[in-house]
Amino acid sequence: MATDHKGNEHEGEAPEPSYLVAKRGLKSWLFTVDHKRLGIMYLAGVLLFFLVGGVAALTLRTELLVPEGGFIVSATTYNKLFTIHGAVMVFLVIIPSVPAALGNFLLPLMLGAKDVAFPRLNLLSFWVYSLGSAFFIYTLFSGQLDTGWTFYTPYSSADSGTAVISATAGAFILGFSSILTGLNFIVTVHKMRAPGQTWNRLPLFVWAIYATAVIQVLATPVLAITLLLLIVERTLNIGIFDPAMGGDPVLYQHFFWFYSHPAVYIMILPGFGIISELIAVHSRKHIFGYKAIALSSVAIAIISFLVWGHHMFVSGQSELAGVVFSFLTFAVAVPTAIKVFSWVATLYKGSIEFNTPMLYALMFLFTFTIGGLTGIFLAALSVDVHLHDTYFVVAHFHYVMMGGTIIAFIGGIHHWWPKMFGRMYSERAGRWGALFIFIGFNMTFFNQFVIGQQGMPRRYWQYVPQFQQQHMLSTIGSYILGIGFVWIAIYLVHSLMRGKVASANPFGGASLEWDTQSPPIEHNFHGQPVVETDPYDFPEIDRTGSIDHH
Repeated sequence: MATDHKGNEHEGEAPEPSYLVAKRGLKSWLFTVDHKRLGIMYLAGVLLFFLVGGVAALTLRTELLVPEGGFIVSATTYNKLFTIHGAVMVFLVIIPSVPAALGNFLLPLMLGAKDVAFPRLNLLSFWVYSLGSAFFIYTLFSGQLDTGWTFYTPYSSADSGTAVISATAGAFILGFSSILTGLNFIVTVHKMRAPGQTWNRLPLFVWAIYATAVIQVLATPVLAITLLLLIVERTLNIGIFDPAMGGDPVLYQHFFWFYSHPAVYIMILPGFGIISELIAVHSRKHIFGYKAIALSSVAIAIISFLVWGHHMFVSGQSELAGVVFSFLTFAVAVPTAIKVFSWVATLYKGSIEFNTPMLYALMFLFTFTIGGLTGIFLAALSVDVHLHDTYFVVAHFHYVMMGGTIIAFIGGIHHWWPKMFGRMYSERAGRWGALFIFIGFNMTFFNQFVIGQQGMPRRYWQYVPQFQQQHMLSTIGSYILGIGFVWIAIYLVHSLMRGKVASANPFGGASLEWDTQSPPIEHNFHGQPVVETDPYDFPEIDRTGSIDHH
């Protein structure tokens, strides 16, 4: 039996092998131009670095069990672990997670294309990512970097004695991977859409990846220039950012955050796209406000370039600049709120199935909304002066990045796992994993809003004893969170070996990736798909609950 692009089977035809086994051997993977294989390799790399950053985080939380300091690591080692955790999670995990892994795998499938526009460029971007990662990891594990993930002056100045040059060179190289991937995705969306797939028929995941790609191409060169200037300062002793040589450390902050705040949306916008797909598919309902959600992604991409100054309210910038950046930070909340209200409206009177992907989507709505609303607190000038550099900011950041991007990423992995590998995971195990993650995450970070408001500064190795109980609660929560991730890894790996064989469309999705077999063949479709309906025109469910796919 063979399957065409609509999932129909034909008698007498030999089934075509999936992309996983179409070619064999390590070389066929390392030099592949198949977007699906590259997506899987990105996924493996991201998950490996997630383990590294997670172990560093658990070590930090264990050290903070006692207020005196020196419980398991010294102050210097604590700073180095802090740098490892932040730099690995931001540059090697969250930024490439959804676009490079799921985006690479799904974008051509959702567009009805056989591959991305520039397959060889796609392979190059993966190897650039690998090279930059090698630079970065070598520097971090050589024990010579304790600048924090932002490389702020004076931590990165010439007399700090840390390996700033090799670390920033690694981040510089990683930036080229982001630019190449973003350029590839933009051209693919413009030029590779299936016949009949107008802009108004694009899945919202594609819209999110497209908006993210625009930010990657426009913002990442600013980071590259900044890191290059930092390297020049260190190697040639030219005063650019170091005040000891006549440089301006606030100039570095402007350059860094001009990239890094758009980078926040490089991290979260793809997560928004995942949630749009999960909520629509698993509530069996047409997405509410399709155009509003799509255009809000573009609006966020534009406004994200104008709000970097809210990181610098206490840096001495002018009062007028502070007021303008505060207003723009409030403004960027509007398109984000449009998405949240549209998702809730989609759930209203939907035929909701509380399976594992939907649990992560609902978890996202809870945790990300807390993260977003606490960002409004920090956008207010008078409040931010008191909360700046406290654990309130730590909690806010993790509710947005972990409670937003990572939760959406995990939900997306569960949603498309049958499509990627052709196997179903245990639904019962998946629900238990979601429960571990939800409890562990909120135990770890929610109380940090409280101690931050009470004055607990972030990044400190020692603290006053009055905060010990809350730190102990956070540490126990981090252990539960770690157990949850280990549990997820166990049942997903088990599914690869013992899982039930997945059908082409196990969740009843209506976008093009569900119209090919699971896992897809090497060139995605047996014929050229033609789009005649929008991606949220779901098949009806009869009274027995079975899905009519015809």
